[in-house]
Amino acid sequence: MSEIGKIIDLSAETAANLFGKFDEYVKKIEKTLHVSFVYRENELRVIGGETSVKRAVNVVNTLAELAGRGETITEQNVDYALSLTFSDNTEEMLELEDSIICRTIAGKPIKPKTMGQKSYINSISNHTIVFGLGPAGTGKTYLAMAMAISAFKNDEVNRIILTRPAIEAGENLGFLPGDLQSKVDPYLRPLYDAIYQIMGAESYLHNTEKGLIEVAPLAYMRGRTLDNAFIILDEAQNTTPAQMKMFLTRIGFGSKVVITGDLTQKDLPKGAVSGLDIAIKVLQGIDDIDIIRLSNQDVVRHPLVQRIVKAYEEFETRNSRENRNNYKRR
Repeated sequence: MSEIGKIIDLSAETAANLFGKFDEYVKKIEKTLHVSFVYRENELRVIGGETSVKRAVNVVNTLAELAGRGETITEQNVDYALSLTFSDNTEEMLELEDSIICRTIAGKPIKPKTMGQKSYINSISNHTIVFGLGPAGTGKTYLAMAMAISAFKNDEVNRIILTRPAIEAGENLGFLPGDLQSKVDPYLRPLYDAIYQIMGAESYLHNTEKGLIEVAPLAYMRGRTLDNAFIILDEAQNTTPAQMKMFLTRIGFGSKVVITGDLTQKDLPKGAVSGLDIAIKVLQGIDDIDIIRLSNQDVVRHPLVQRIVKAYEEFETRNSRENRNNYKRR
């Protein structure tokens, strides 16, 4: 196949941002798309097959546009641009820049980094109850937390309630010291970490003292009616069907609910049915309830996490297929 070359105008400043440390980003683009780059005097020459060059140019132009808007290019940006270019959708990345939810205490903007995440926050804006399902690292809880804090600051809700089932992740922790709050705090630590980063510890403590923000185990929700609140149920795959029904029937007027979970990481006793599994089957198709499924493509942690998630998905798919084949042979 004959090779072609395309030239992209690229300033030295943009190139330094886009290329990455030791040119690691352009090397990844070269390896993935089977092209070669030559950069001289503010011009980047792309050499390779026609289709590969077209894709590489799309990736470079998209990342250069992000860099021009003041973004620091990360490996996640590069990986996501590469995944989109195979469906000719790299321009979608630029839409994400206009979707700022709020800012952290340090002033860093919080916004979706993938189109899946953008669909997730749009769904939260437009529905009373949203189920956010997906593997670790897809931002399910963090983005829900950002949406909750944004709604709270804009007086759309009067309070924020964050909850999760207090269940051990495959370990027996034994008896924990301290009072009741000390015993449940380790289970709620991920929620504290997220809210401290977005709102700041001082603001969180101030609003907690006034009863406007509450972080509590799921068991504390029984018997309550929650009006005018933004409620997040995290790690919902570890609820029982009874717990999930109890939680869903707590919802009052003016409230918004986000339920997050990873159906592949259940810590329930062997043979127990997950309340999340039942809920998404029972509530499918009901108006004002939406179910968003994020995938390994939406993972925004270290790129290795994305590959780990994908490897586990492939392993589980193979196992499931083998089990079905073995059953048919019986």
